[in-house]
Amino acid sequence: MKELMEQWGGSAWPELIRNLPEADVPVPGVTAWLMEGSGRQIVFFDIDQTAEVPPHSHCAQWGMMVEGDMSITIGDKVHRVKNGDWYFIPEGTTHSAVFHSRCFVIDMFDSNDRYKAKA
Repeated sequence: MKELMEQWGGSAWPELIRNLPEADVPVPGVTAWLMEGSGRQIVFFDIDQTAEVPPHSHCAQWGMMVEGDMSITIGDKVHRVKNGDWYFIPEGTTHSAVFHSRCFVIDMFDSNDRYKAKA
């Protein structure tokens, strides 16, 4: 993975993904790219270790850690998520996250308007 990241300018995401519309994410240290269709969004996140996602809720969300280490609180349970781990957040469930390293995450949202593209 590190070899590919060097080739891709320090990112786990190739140009194919980084050429998608960039998402307007209101959390410092988070960059993301959107893919939409059939009433859903898939979002490719590049999250700095300094980022922190505050408690919030929205539509159902499924995610997978491609590279990195984070703690995600879903409802009242804290889960440590590392490379290859996945998680599911039911609709309306309060959740938050802290990052123990730079993280590359793929999330699928059960809505096509969870995020808007940057203008």
